[in-house]
Amino acid sequence: MNTFLLSALCLLGAWAALAGGVTVKDGEFSFPLESVKKLKALQEPRIPRNPSGSLVPILCSSPEFPEELKPLCKEPNAHEILERLEAIAEDPSTCEICAYAACAGC
Repeated sequence: MNTFLLSALCLLGAWAALAGGVTVKDGEFSFPLESVKKLKALQEPRIPRNPSGSLVPILCSSPEFPEELKPLCKEPNAHEILERLEAIAEDPSTCEICAYAACAGC
């Protein structure tokens, strides 16, 4: 009985760790990898830049823009943060195996 209980607790702990998923950190921000992956879909087809050259207002106003990422839209360096997140979105498998220092929860 004790072995069964120990096995069940181990499986439950492993499931809880996996359920949390991979988290991407950028400075004070932390986002689920699944939300970051959605940025790639927003970039295809390429969104034309607005006259100021920034994609931030266009991306942030998109109805498909992930809710979890919306707080970064108010940041003065939002463009830089989005560029870093887009690099991860382009190849999320490297984040899933924790090749980026910004990724945790593997």
